[in-house]
Amino acid sequence: MSDILQPQPYVSPWMDDADVTDLRTLARTFFEREVTPNLERFAEQHQVDKETWLAAGAAGLLCISIPEEYGGGGGSFAHEAAVLWEQGRAGDDAFGYSVHSSIVAHYLLAYGSEEQKQRWLPRMATGELVGAVAMTEPGTGSDLQNIRTTATREGDHYVVNGSKTFITNSSHAGLVVIVARTGGEGAQGISLIVAEVEGLEGFERGRVLSKIGQHGQDTRELAFTDMRVPTENLLGTQEGQGFYQLMMQLPQERLVIAVGAVASAELAYELALDYTKERTAFGKPIGAFQNTRFTLAEVGTDVLAARTFLDHCVGLHLDSRLDAATASRVKYWTTDVQCDVVDRCLQLFGGYGYMMEYPIARLYAGARVQKIYGGTNEIMKELISRTL
Repeated sequence: MSDILQPQPYVSPWMDDADVTDLRTLARTFFEREVTPNLERFAEQHQVDKETWLAAGAAGLLCISIPEEYGGGGGSFAHEAAVLWEQGRAGDDAFGYSVHSSIVAHYLLAYGSEEQKQRWLPRMATGELVGAVAMTEPGTGSDLQNIRTTATREGDHYVVNGSKTFITNSSHAGLVVIVARTGGEGAQGISLIVAEVEGLEGFERGRVLSKIGQHGQDTRELAFTDMRVPTENLLGTQEGQGFYQLMMQLPQERLVIAVGAVASAELAYELALDYTKERTAFGKPIGAFQNTRFTLAEVGTDVLAARTFLDHCVGLHLDSRLDAATASRVKYWTTDVQCDVVDRCLQLFGGYGYMMEYPIARLYAGARVQKIYGGTNEIMKELISRTL
């Protein structure tokens, strides 16, 4: 009987690296010290502190996969994923790290001129300059080809008019990548314009949006009224490349969501495992009941399956082989798994699972949007179906 194999802890291949391991330890320490003790306060004020960004920059966590010549950490997506993983494992959904570091910084790296990279990326790496991307509009949702915000060229400036909604990092953002129409209808008329918005006339931060979860995140509406941005702030060599640029970056953005989804699901599973060992009912731990054991067996298997799928996709991305359809698969499937796992784990907490003071309740509330942003899961299936 001693020869029967016992389950061993699973290690993701992309984590099996000394440098990535050290970074995970650093990120874990950062979230334990700077974020977790403040989550309740962040939720009440609907934003993290400015000092949180500066602390992350001082720790070397921001722009971790941006080359060192631009102030970044010089790492790969494995390093980016390591920070995201530890954020998910910390149960944090307040700090808008992914938008700033994994998305906005990479728009600048991929399409910015040398002067633009030198001007913006080093300050983003220190946390002095916080990034946001203004994509979604009240009437467009996932339909980016119907963007209505305009950027009209007047001399050496664009005059930007329009509004955006559901914008993460809106309170602290000093640099906003705006998806705007510089040409005619359809995808060919879309460009990406970068605005340094601090004190910029015509720029207005709207109300903080009241959400069912992610209460510590500064999600707002943004409005642009005759806002003048220098034409040199266009991303790319010519107008009309914006839609193509968005499409090229979306696989990484969707993979980023998947990393958070699996980390959060794994945390929910472990919280439920611990709780069901301690909580007693009818004279014995609730983990001793068959229904509890079956639930834990099922969600634990779901989490492991999701993690191995995620690891496959991270491996593809590290080899520059992650295609749009596979990124859509991992986004929709892992976020579906996340919501299902968190819901089933919450059920094991009974009434306490409904109390926001319990981390499982915050995981439940924060998980729902994962199936919506980054392109809804229905859009993901539509994109996949086009490749069948």
